[in-house]
Amino acid sequence: MKHKRIRTFNTKATYPEQKLDNDLCQAVVARGSFVFLRGQIGQNLDTSESVCIGDAAGQTEQAMSNIAMLLAEAGGELADICKITIYITDPRYREDVYRVVGKWLKNVFPVSTGIVVSALARPEWLVEVDATAVIPD
Repeated sequence: MKHKRIRTFNTKATYPEQKLDNDLCQAVVARGSFVFLRGQIGQNLDTSESVCIGDAAGQTEQAMSNIAMLLAEAGGELADICKITIYITDPRYREDVYRVVGKWLKNVFPVSTGIVVSALARPEWLVEVDATAVIPD
């Protein structure tokens, strides 16, 4: 592989009811310093268990914890984040979600885009956060 892939998986295991067969990963370290993270949701990365069902803030905590863990595995940290995109399924979740993200990214100052979507990949997921980071040499 040309780039470092972190936590590879196949969608057959993640979405068995959807009959998918995509090879994906949680993060890609490109050219040694660019890190592109898969959107993170309220799911334990080690068990694939969905957590905090019905709780947008709790799912955001898990998503941000996942992001911190993946960046550490890539050799970086939250301060390396340059861009985040936050997807929520209901605009009423915005304040709770952004408070959690703000706590995790205090003094980081990434650019940010927020989007309200009709649904995420699973009905129990209320929020998804993806991030792009650049790890300095």
